Amino acid sequence: MYKIIRNRLEQGYRTSPYPKKPIQLPASYRGLPLVNTAGSPELARRCAELCPQDAILAEERQIDLGRCTFCGRCAEVQDGEGDYFVRFSQRFELATASRQDLITSGTLPDLAGQAKEEITNLFGRSLQLRQVSAGGCNACEADINVLGTPFFDLSRFGIDFVASPRHADGIMVTGPISRNMQSALIDTYQAVPAPKVVIAAGCCAVSGGPFHGSEEIIDDLNNLVPVDLYIPGCPPHPLTTLHALLAYFKRRRS
Repeated sequence: MYKIIRNRLEQGYRTSPYPKKPIQLPASYRGLPLVNTAGSPELARRCAELCPQDAILAEERQIDLGRCTFCGRCAEVQDGEGDYFVRFSQRFELATASRQDLITSGTLPDLAGQAKEEITNLFGRSLQLRQVSAGGCNACEADINVLGTPFFDLSRFGIDFVASPRHADGIMVTGPISRNMQSALIDTYQAVPAPKVVIAAGCCAVSGGPFHGSEEIIDDLNNLVPVDLYIPGCPPHPLTTLHALLAYFKRRRS
């Protein structure tokens, strides 16, 4: 007992103060891309040709965050006069309730404002999720697991991941949803009692990611089940997921 108390005093308080206090991510972190809408059209076209995800809409000067893997190659493109197409900010609040809102030049709607009153009334105090890996590489799954560590301590917000869909309020799906996982995913969704929510986490679940267009996957989770919340990234940073869950589900207090 004395060793436990001494260890606690030595370690101090390790849980993140977010969201009560802002948190600063490393300078190398790539968050919300900010498109230079006044930049050269030629630079935009060059970036679109360079993008391995076909995530850049050159004519519209927009980026599809649902496809973007945040590789940063487009941010390296500039001309001799310093003109550029995009710069990545450190903003990690990337989730939206609409797939269309992920196509952006650098602005996103307030997620809390998109939350439905019936959802916050039902799940604002307690939210139980069943995570479904539908053929992913385990990167998204690993960063979701991180939310259970003492630093993030997801359960302090009344949010937990459960083993059975019958004990869940919804599912969080990761991976490109392979054909082999399609029936298992639908079975899991149907096992969750209504009313229920669906979260697409990571660009693979949102759009197919690097595998979009393949006959072996379902490009968009919404093609199978209705999606309530989209969390982009490859993988989404734990803070991106945490912000999404808190902003969309937790009841705002006056």
